[in-house]
Amino acid sequence: MNNLEQAVIGQLVADNYRTAAVFSKYHIDFCCNGNRTVQDACTQKKIDIAAVTADLQTVLGIQPETGTDYNTWQPDVLAIHIVDRHHGYVSNQIPVLQAYLHKLSRVHGDAHPELVQIAGLFNESAAELTMHMKKEELVLFPYIRQMVVAQQNGHTAPPPHFGTVSNPISMMMHEHDQEGERFRQIQALSNDYTVPPDGCNTYRVTYALLKEFQEDLHLHIHLENNILFPKAADLENAFARQTTQP
Repeated sequence: MNNLEQAVIGQLVADNYRTAAVFSKYHIDFCCNGNRTVQDACTQKKIDIAAVTADLQTVLGIQPETGTDYNTWQPDVLAIHIVDRHHGYVSNQIPVLQAYLHKLSRVHGDAHPELVQIAGLFNESAAELTMHMKKEELVLFPYIRQMVVAQQNGHTAPPPHFGTVSNPISMMMHEHDQEGERFRQIQALSNDYTVPPDGCNTYRVTYALLKEFQEDLHLHIHLENNILFPKAADLENAFARQTTQP
């Protein structure tokens, strides 16, 4: 959009739900008072409109992560990408979604009791994913990096304290299955993220963010289960073959 200052806040959010995060950042009500322009809202709240429109332009310029051949990436590089892109996304979105779901449950929970269930499931997922990502970042991914460096330098990889890389991989894949199932329940409870007729802008944004969170989780799990973990297992097997050769 060329003139963001004159854009109507509610319409911006309706067209691109990611803009809701910008308005929340500046405490601009995009729900009940979404009929104002960005300029009017900034003037009323005495906010620097240049900062707001710059943040909006950044969000509106985000492109989806598509068309990349991750199979060609070294496993340690892929692990760094997963941490930066997907772990970072999960960590940033958890408090945002928790706040929205808490508000929805409080305001609409009586008429839509499924919101309380969805909030509970998401809170469980948030806690589990937070621990899951730490285990990857502190245990599995550093060892993958050690194996890559050892291979590049022609050395033998140090023996891991967890016995074999298949042990943490099996644990991570089991936890992936648990979170996939939890989000299938959220998807079913929300009727595939369908906003009811009485849903407000916050309702629409929350469901859109939940759907995006699930889609990101699917890609996140795909990159690990189908690409990173097999590459790590192949590396370990290659070192094992080297030690058994005469």
